Amino acid sequence: MSSLVVLLGCLAVFALGYFVYGGRIAGLFPIDPRRETPAVKKFDGVDYVPAKNWLVLFGHHFSSIAGAGPIIGPVIGCIWWGWFPSVVWIVLGTVLVGGVHDFAALMISVREEGASVAEVSATVVSRKARLIFSVFVWLTLILVIAVFADLCAKTFIAEKKIVLSSLGLIPVAILTGYLMYVRKANLTFSTVLGLLFLAGLLFLGKYVPIDVGGQAYVVWLIVLLVYCFAASVTPVNILLQPRDYLCSFLLLFGAGMGLLGLVVSRPVITQPAFISWQTSQGALWPMMCVTIACGAISGFHAIIASGTTSKQLASERHGRKIGYGAMVAEGLVALIAVLAVVSGIPGKTQQDLCLLFKDQGPICLFGTGYTGLTRVFFGDYGLYIAVMILNAFILTTLDTATRVCRYITQELTGLSNRFVSTLIVVAVAGILAFSGAWSRIWPIFGASNQLVAALALFVASLWFLMKKKPTGYTLVPAIFMFLTTVAALGIQYLSYLRSGQYLLAGLSVVLLILALVMVGEVYRAFFRNKRGQKR
Repeated sequence: MSSLVVLLGCLAVFALGYFVYGGRIAGLFPIDPRRETPAVKKFDGVDYVPAKNWLVLFGHHFSSIAGAGPIIGPVIGCIWWGWFPSVVWIVLGTVLVGGVHDFAALMISVREEGASVAEVSATVVSRKARLIFSVFVWLTLILVIAVFADLCAKTFIAEKKIVLSSLGLIPVAILTGYLMYVRKANLTFSTVLGLLFLAGLLFLGKYVPIDVGGQAYVVWLIVLLVYCFAASVTPVNILLQPRDYLCSFLLLFGAGMGLLGLVVSRPVITQPAFISWQTSQGALWPMMCVTIACGAISGFHAIIASGTTSKQLASERHGRKIGYGAMVAEGLVALIAVLAVVSGIPGKTQQDLCLLFKDQGPICLFGTGYTGLTRVFFGDYGLYIAVMILNAFILTTLDTATRVCRYITQELTGLSNRFVSTLIVVAVAGILAFSGAWSRIWPIFGASNQLVAALALFVASLWFLMKKKPTGYTLVPAIFMFLTTVAALGIQYLSYLRSGQYLLAGLSVVLLILALVMVGEVYRAFFRNKRGQKR
């Protein structure tokens, strides 16, 4: 089957989703461009700062939610269950679940003065729910910081050519932010100048690899943790926002060249559409949905949307472009990842791909497929470009996750000092990274991330109920994601128990208990609101 036919069909669904279904979600609020957003109303020059242009905020939000998630999960999905069910879940999940989840989290936070989803849960559910949600999110973010810092440090060691471009982007971003917000320079001029510097770094990095010698892992991990601290306490418009904005051009460029490669080369899909309902990785439902994760829906997105993005939105009229639109863009990246693997590596059987996957891992396998799609433009440098882009997005996830975790720390502890709260976050994540303990609990992340998404959708449903708005758009996806996650946790618990992985088995039970307690609180809140409305 032609990959181009699949691509065009999916693009049509994405377009319908954004313009039609996304329009219906926007109508639930409704959007009011005249209403002051928290970024304007609560401006403080550090966290609450209206973005100079919606494209700048789109770049920050898209870069923060993307990371390596829409690559790794979809690649695993198409390898184990087949490209057809993976594509169906990516497209429908993005349109009906992920886009709704992200957009609702962003706009509800905007209407609640920039409060996080966890804070909103205290109002619409209960204080107990807020505590459970906040602790859940805090632990998830600490794990993300530790894992991505470890992954980035190891990538710097393995691919020394990307170090200069990855770290050099930091001063370039500071310069761009300075030009845009301090010097009030023209956005186009600031952007072009930043991108020219970035292009120069990419060119130089290929010829100036950076090797720090012995103890490289320790050195890079310390450098990354120091960067996380600095990014969290620096005003958002000086480093975080312009850095993610420039990074978004990298990913959009990579995705655009992948799309163009599909159009020009029109590769044929050589892998089976459907492999099996039950594989060594588990059943198609629920395990495929949990595995693909960010390619269709991710609880991490709600954390970012209500954590940093809502505090930078200059006008509500940009809410759908950023909230729903960025999720559609991420779904498109996930789709390209699937098509790259199943059509960009010709002459390989499904068994061959499984062996390559085990040998290279999902990122390198994607890079190999991407090289095949873009060979007409980049020759054999497609793998280098793919890895470089992905590493840039790992850094964006790192800095944004640290900042949001700082917010949650301040909410939980009452600390007002951003330096102290950030130090706590970085110290705990650093201990987890240096000890290697994260590797023992990372397998549970997929289910816990999707559980956060389900809980965020429940909170959104209760918020709509309190505002006397239809709840079906968020409640149905919430129930589906909750059942999916609980089923996945149950399957994982039995698997961990049989293999003697008692730590993971115990964590699965803890997550299940917390999920059931939270849903019990949600149910009681629904009952109270329904009864109150009848009166």
